[in-house]
Amino acid sequence: MTPAEAAPTAESAPTVPAPESVEPTPGATPPRTPLVARAAAELIGTALLVAIVVGSGIQATELTKDVGLQLLANSTATVFGLGILILLLGPVSGAHFNPVVTLAEWWNARRGGAGVSPREVAVYVPAQIVGAITGAVLADAMFGEPLVKWSTHDRSAGHLLLGEVVATAGLILLIFGLARSNRLQFAPVAVASYIGAAYWFTSSTSFANPAVTIGRAFTDTFAGIAPGSLAGFIGMQLIGGVVGLALVALIFMPGRSAE
Repeated sequence: MTPAEAAPTAESAPTVPAPESVEPTPGATPPRTPLVARAAAELIGTALLVAIVVGSGIQATELTKDVGLQLLANSTATVFGLGILILLLGPVSGAHFNPVVTLAEWWNARRGGAGVSPREVAVYVPAQIVGAITGAVLADAMFGEPLVKWSTHDRSAGHLLLGEVVATAGLILLIFGLARSNRLQFAPVAVASYIGAAYWFTSSTSFANPAVTIGRAFTDTFAGIAPGSLAGFIGMQLIGGVVGLALVALIFMPGRSAE
């Protein structure tokens, strides 16, 4: 999700220069991992994430008619599932599972930092979208729902779109803020916790992810979103990503060393 930083190792002998070692962290794109493996990790990780979101939503509606309990079950499953997926797949692909995060990493690399290349963006984003659709179909299959049924859950209201800007901006601020402050080891817990909280404090229940948004249009269940609402949600998520990067630049300005 965010760029890893290289740290020099100690010299083994005075005449031998110390090699640089890059330690993969959750949210980082590790070196020397084959691109096909990274693409597979992004596809499978996004598929499992959407299966968790959609599947837990279906399960919740079957167990209770209380909408508050349904949302609690849905958000709790998402928190645990997302944290595990970041922990497992972060060392492989960086565990983006989100085109906004991938694009933010590309922008970071373009500005001279570590991140992903245009070629990696061209591989990651389609893998995430295909994974999201696959995850929605898989969840429907597990619960005996139609494999593909367009959602009728309209989410086009203005206050919901504002919620997506807030949710996505906060996510980008968190991920890249952790990178800037050298605390990426907390990414699995921090990112999952933020998404769980944003389920409740944002009006949109925090999709914050264009790929997941597209996948959720393929299921007419609790977690679905009508195809007509996709453009608005994705547009606001991209705006939220820009806002998040601006906040990172503002809050985590490079400091001057005291002399």
